[in-house]
Amino acid sequence: MSRRSSTRRKALMTVLAWAVGLLLFFPILWTVLTSFKTEAVAIADPPVWFNFDWTLENYATVQERSNYGRHFWNSVVVSVGSTLLGVIIAVPAAWAMAFVPGKRTRDILMWMLSTKMLPPVGVLIPIYLIFRNLGLLDTRIGLVIVLMLINLPIIVWMLYTYFKEIPGEILEASRMDGAGLREEILYVLTPMAVPGIASTLLLNVILAWNEAFWTLNLTAAKAAPLTAFIASYSSPEGLFYAKLSAASTMAIAPIMILGWFSQKQLVRGLTFGAVK
Repeated sequence: MSRRSSTRRKALMTVLAWAVGLLLFFPILWTVLTSFKTEAVAIADPPVWFNFDWTLENYATVQERSNYGRHFWNSVVVSVGSTLLGVIIAVPAAWAMAFVPGKRTRDILMWMLSTKMLPPVGVLIPIYLIFRNLGLLDTRIGLVIVLMLINLPIIVWMLYTYFKEIPGEILEASRMDGAGLREEILYVLTPMAVPGIASTLLLNVILAWNEAFWTLNLTAAKAAPLTAFIASYSSPEGLFYAKLSAASTMAIAPIMILGWFSQKQLVRGLTFGAVK
């Protein structure tokens, strides 16, 4: 391949990457812009882009109407709690499947992954009734449990692929030195898989933070996270687009900032063990 054609190819790929990136970023940009508009400007036709009187009225109204801090704290507790609980359960499971595989290990992994294809509404009623009988409705611990369960297949799969990249001879050497199962997992396997475990933690915090179906159906007021905070601006009178955009911006800002500062760690972890 000549230098000229290689340069053209790189330029084309750069333009394509920017186009895809801008296409994905456009809804976020539009949401942020709308949050600074009045309700009249927000529903104007044709849409008004930048030529409008910017206002913070929507953010002030959202703060007065809702307890943002409580919703934010609920999101932090639920997303971090469900992720940590899932990793604690998934590490031994992934270790067993990666280093002590059985005849049905692959089938078990595929079955676990297939549960993610199940429509959540299909199991809403039994889970709702179980939570009601156990007193877990509108509680943080209830959300932690359900979000851990729905994301557990992803956590196990990711950790399994990372563990498969670690040579089994290292674990055999640790056993020959007298390491037991606990020491093998905690002091040998886990430190070597830190990039993969960190990326798994980050990805599942994002998934739990953005979960809306279960949070809207299993919470009311006490344990409602930011997804319920956003939904509260949809009413029978209609959608208040400017206020809804302000609430959405306040809800997505923390997780976007986290993703921005941890992107290198996330990419490093995802390339540590290929998710195939």
